[in-house]
Formats: sequence, C-alpha cells, structure tokens
Amino acid sequence: MTDPTLLSIAEAGAAYRSGTLTATDLARAQLDRIAALNPKIRAFVAVTPDLALAAAAQADADFAAGIDHGPMQGIGFAIKDLMDLQGLPTTCGSRQQSTTPAVQDAEVVARLRAAGAVPLGKVATYEYALVGPSFDGLHPPAANPWNPDHITGGSSSGSAAAVAAGMVRCAIGTDTGGSIRSPAAYCGVVGLKPTKGVVPLTGVFPLSADLDHVGPLAATVADAALMAQAMGIDAASRLGQPVQGLTIGYARDWFADDPATASDVLVAMDETLSDLSLLGCRVTLISLPDYAEIEALGITLLQYQALQVHQATLHSGKYGGQAVETLLSGQHITAAAFARAQAAAAALRAEFAAILARFDAVATANVLSTAPPFSAFAANRAVWTAMRTLPFNISGHPVLALPIGFSDGLPMGMQLIGPDHAEARLCQIGDAYERATDHAVLRPSLSPN
Repeated sequence: MTDPTLLSIAEAGAAYRSGTLTATDLARAQLDRIAALNPKIRAFVAVTPDLALAAAAQADADFAAGIDHGPMQGIGFAIKDLMDLQGLPTTCGSRQQSTTPAVQDAEVVARLRAAGAVPLGKVATYEYALVGPSFDGLHPPAANPWNPDHITGGSSSGSAAAVAAGMVRCAIGTDTGGSIRSPAAYCGVVGLKPTKGVVPLTGVFPLSADLDHVGPLAATVADAALMAQAMGIDAASRLGQPVQGLTIGYARDWFADDPATASDVLVAMDETLSDLSLLGCRVTLISLPDYAEIEALGITLLQYQALQVHQATLHSGKYGGQAVETLLSGQHITAAAFARAQAAAAALRAEFAAILARFDAVATANVLSTAPPFSAFAANRAVWTAMRTLPFNISGHPVLALPIGFSDGLPMGMQLIGPDHAEARLCQIGDAYERATDHAVLRPSLSPN
C-alpha cells in the first residue's frame, strides 16, 4: 500500500470511507515519521501519541457506526505552541511562560477536534511569536526540511516545517505580521491567513490584538481549504472550478525594484502570473500604497500592543535576548501615537478594500528571497528579512500563500489577496495554478538523523 503519510486529506478520507485505510493506520504512520525525522527538523516540541491514537480510534468507530463529521475526520494535525491543547502547557517557546497544563482547548483546536481531526502534538514557535530564530529560548529553532542549515521563517516555524517534512498534512499557525505566510514561502507549503475575526482567538496567546489571525498551513491548497472549512472558514466551496475570466491585479512594482528582491523571485513571480493568464485569468498591472509607510504603521501597532501584553513580566530574566530586544522597542510609542496609528489603519483598510473590490484577487510577492541560513543569525540578534505581508494584517483581508518554484534548492512563494471573506475564491485560483504546475508534488528528500 502507498505510504499513508503521502495521501492528501481527500485521498485519506476516500480510503477511510472505502475501508482500505483506518485513521489508526495513518496516525501510527505519522507518529513513526515524527519519531524518525523530528530529531533533525525539530518541528515538534511535544508529541501526543496517546491522545492521537485515542482520537483516531474514535474516528474509526464513528466511521463504522455511520457517523461522518466531514473531510477532517481521522486526519492528523499539529498545533502551534501558542494555542491551548487541553492537558498540555502552552509554552509559547519561552521559559517565562507557565508550565501549567491548559484546562481546555483553544476554540480553533476544539473546532478541529469536533470535526474528528486527530491532534498529534504541539509544534515550535518563535518565542511569544516575536522574532527569531533564537538560540536561547525554551526550544531549539525548527530547521527547514529543504535544507536544515536554513531557517523556516517565523513565527509559525514548526507548523511549516512539520508539513514540509511530511510529518503532517496540515497544521495550525498564527499570523500577526506574516507568521503563516513567510514560513509557508520558506518551506514550500501553503498558508491561509483568513479574514480578520472569522476564526476566534480564544485560547491563543496574544501578540497584537489588532493584527492577530489564526489559519492553516498545509501541503496543498486543497488540504488548506479543507482544514480551513473545519476551522470555520468558507474556503473549499470553489475548489476545482475553472478560473477563466477571473481578474487578478498584479502588484509588481511593490517589490520588483526593491534591492532586497532576489532576481529569481522576480522571474518566478512573472512566470506565475503568465501561467495564471494562460489558465484564463485576466491579469492587470496595478499599484498599491507605499509599502514602507504601511510597514512603519504596522510596526507601531505591533510593538505597542506586544509590550502591553508583556509589560509586567518583561524583566523577569526568563525571556530570550531577541524577545526582550523586540519588546523594548515598543517603549518609545505613546498612547497618543498608538491612537493615531489605529486611525491611520482604519483609513488604510478602506483604501485596500476599494482596490480589492476591483479584482477577484491581487497577486504580489510574499518574501523577497529564499530562506536565509542559520549562520546569518549567529549573533542571536534579530535580523530583518524582507517580506510583503504586514499590510494585510492591518487591513484584515484574506491572503493565500503558495509555492511558485525553487532557487538553489530552496522554495519561493507568492501571495493572493482578496476582499473580505473571499477565501474560497483565493483557493479556487491557487488550486488551479497548483494543478497546472508541479510545485505541490515536490517534497524534500529526508532521512532520519
């Protein structure tokens, strides 16, 4: 039989329902793969075999009894260690965080478990979802499965690495400034940042209330869409529909002239939009508001709110150096400056909404280069990596991140942005592109450490 860890969510579901595979079979295969590869990739910080096998057995019993909870029934998933899983501590990647086990699941975890999904454990995050990778936190940083000498991006580092390494088909991540989308790009997987507020943040440790989002990372667009459905996001209803006549605004000038943009990224983006045009989409070059100004606005919101969360404990001596450095950067922001930033953010949301209303999707780059090596962070100081993600945390619009090719063996990625609640349309376009290319079938070659 085919290795069950290679099956898509839909393929595994079909096998369950035909009786050729059980959820217990898949859970055991995934647990074996985690045991073999995690010492090298360091994606999982806590594995829950008893919980996983019990959930898988329940899924099998439900199938046998004719109870069908939907596509996620019996499907394994991983949980970013920024959100609660009953019975395990939520460490947030920090020695500062309490080790008291959570008394109930985060709402997004509860939704997936109610849909019959199988929790395999907690995966790594940059400390408190701030910056990284750091080497003085609670856990060592996750490694990129395409080249373990390179970073995964953050802060949903373990989520992306676990999916890219084939330990799971899908994982939950959070995104405050690009923390689903940059790891998706660096690790060659799919990420979906949903419309702000669609997925409740109950049970998720906050970073910036104005910017925080929760969404899926997955091996394919279809996998991400099916997981998203169980999380409460209308994402899968248009999968497989043709894309002829759909309109895409290509925000090329947002990144093309930036010196941080790798030449291979620009070439890959242009080729991707050409591919979408050949699929029948109508592509138009557009301009977006000045990125540097938006990024400065977003940093003001993030730094001010993050410091408020950690103000009382920041000087405990238990935080890593990068976390402290980042949090202290919010000290200069006054309440009045924060209020002005919130007003500017409201105006920006309206401006983006007007632009997005003209198109089915807007396309632009995600990160501007491939994943840097760990050696670039040897001094354990925060290093800026060029992205184009933060504006859509401010605006709250949905964004699909997906792979578009490779440069020197490392993945590159793009973003599709849509109007509020356009997740299904974005997944329709992303799925069509994915099926017309080979990016979703390529996987890193991995062997146990």
